[in-house]
Amino acid sequence: MRRLFGSVRARATLGATLVVAVALVAAGAAVLLSLRSNLIGEAGTQAERSARAVASELAAGTPYGKLSGLDGDDGPVQVLDEHGRLVAASEDLERISGTDTDRVKPQPAVKPSGDDDDDDGAGEPLEAGEISGESVFSNGSATIDGDAEDYRFAAVEVETHDRGHLKVYAGSPLAAEHGAVRSALTVMLIGFPLLLGVVAAVTWLVTRRALRPVEGIRREMAAITQSEDLARRVPEPDTHDEIARLASTTNETLAALETSVERQRRFVADASHELRSPIASLRTQLEVAAAHPDLLDLDGAVEDTVRLQRLAADLLLLARLDAGERPNDARVDLAGLAREAAEGRTGVTVDAERVEVAGSRGQLGRVLANLLDNAQRHARSAVTVNVRREGDRAVVGVADDGDGVPEDDRERIFERFVRLDAARSRDDGGAGLGLAIARDVAVRHGGTLTAGRGPAGGALFELRLPLV
Repeated sequence: MRRLFGSVRARATLGATLVVAVALVAAGAAVLLSLRSNLIGEAGTQAERSARAVASELAAGTPYGKLSGLDGDDGPVQVLDEHGRLVAASEDLERISGTDTDRVKPQPAVKPSGDDDDDDGAGEPLEAGEISGESVFSNGSATIDGDAEDYRFAAVEVETHDRGHLKVYAGSPLAAEHGAVRSALTVMLIGFPLLLGVVAAVTWLVTRRALRPVEGIRREMAAITQSEDLARRVPEPDTHDEIARLASTTNETLAALETSVERQRRFVADASHELRSPIASLRTQLEVAAAHPDLLDLDGAVEDTVRLQRLAADLLLLARLDAGERPNDARVDLAGLAREAAEGRTGVTVDAERVEVAGSRGQLGRVLANLLDNAQRHARSAVTVNVRREGDRAVVGVADDGDGVPEDDRERIFERFVRLDAARSRDDGGAGLGLAIARDVAVRHGGTLTAGRGPAGGALFELRLPLV
């Protein structure tokens, strides 16, 4: 069963069919009840009309034998006296039920006595010749001239001048009601399954057509997974519905994944290239030292080792940032952090007011150290650090008096392993990762890092972070 309804199409078809089935059953039941109630009410109205016609004749003094309603053409009629005796009945009435008596042959009437000049206590007393305004209805059956049917009976009371208090029963056949209900039920029993079949078929076809693009997306995704070709894209239908938006989002995800994979590949290639140079240099120095110990360049070996250590630390930090490492929520005083980063550096002045942000003290200290390293590498003589508050942001500005960064390169320098031509000639062992790490850390802390032109004409890097 689970496998049978394992597809969305099958479940949608089953659900739609069940909902329509419940709605049809409820609507059909309401229709049948309403139809039956209306037809029974109509039969009751006809029976009441017949009973009042007979009661009018009795109030006018018409003898029992000359009552027009006793011919049985409109239905069975009974007339009972105040003692419940049958004093008149329809011709050819053979059997009856649902009235106060099941007798079909009249009995001798009893002359009313003086103590019986009122009714049996049901309703208000009637004046002579008056007909009760209320009618009592009941269901029963009767057999007239061999034909047995169900009837709706109406009972009407009448007060006569000479025969006392009488009750008239008249019946109207319920054959029309039974026939109409049976016909409606038959139509429903035949039509409802056909309608449910149509609903199921239409739902199946519509769902199949609607989900056809999903199957195309699935096949293309399977092909992409098998071929590992992230440049491929899934087909986007022209329906402008949820499936089209799903395809569009899938393509956007594939594009982002392709960019990420390409970035990782480029990162690995650049890292390998950057690691190869110091490793080759260090190996050469060690091999020379092994052959000629007196030619060992110890300072160069230490320098290459330090460069490798810094590069490995940078790569490890970038890996943690790419893995989504979130900074903690410790309070960090940027002014104090700036003074610590500038301590021991020549030509660096700090102008700072106390501002606090939330984040990792170690990572933010790494940002300031990278910015100061970059500024000192390109400055002619002076580097200025300014820490201030602007609205709900803390701003740290690091400016130098060097040549500055060309406007076209002010975003490119934040890419990994990117070094401008001017920087290459003045680079002191940098791998082009410092600014990339600084921006990634700034973004992880909910801030920004931008490059611009400083007051002295050199580069100005501004770090903006939300205040605590």
